[in-house]
This record gives sequence, C-alpha cells and structure tokens, in this order.
Amino acid sequence: MEAAIITITFRECGVRYGLSETEVREFVRYGLLRPAPDVPDALREEPERVARLARLHQELGLGKASLDLVLNMHRQLEQLQQEVRQQRARVQQLEAFLGGRAPLLDFDC
Repeated sequence: MEAAIITITFRECGVRYGLSETEVREFVRYGLLRPAPDVPDALREEPERVARLARLHQELGLGKASLDLVLNMHRQLEQLQQEVRQQRARVQQLEAFLGGRAPLLDFDC
C-alpha cells in the first residue's frame, strides 16, 4: 500500500501540525523532512510522517538525532510487517496447494 504524499508549505505545516516555521526548516536541514523540489518553502512528504514527527517533538521533546532514530525504526518496522504479510500469503497459498485446493502461483503481495 502506497502512502499518500502531499506538498505543504512551511506555514501550512505550522498551522496544521503545530510546528514553527523555524522547526520545519531545521527538520528539513537535518533530513527529517523532504523539501518540495518545485515549490519554495514547502515540503513534499507523507502527512502521517509529519504528524508523527510533530507529536514526537512536541509531546516527548525528542531532539533531532532521536527523532531520526525513531522515524527510521518505525520505517523498518513497517517494512518488516509488510514482509510478514507477504510470507503469510505464501504460506496460505502453499497450504491450499498441498491440500489440493488450488494451484501454486508465484506472486507478491
């Protein structure tokens, strides 16, 4: 499942997520958020990632390095969960095949 990516200005980001423009600029400078390549003073990012970053920063007071670590761990967890879903689908398919209920197909979830 692909995540939605939006383009949002630094100012809109501040209003929507409670971050100051200075904080947003710092997050971009540290690589925590991606700037929009074609729009000045804007982000091109997943809304969930921006919301998560804002919550971690505001509620837990995490610094830039800690935020980067937590966001990377979350991304890795999502990747692992996707791999588990794929393996479960393969197991179900193999069980169906071995039970004589279906042909064995090669697919990715």
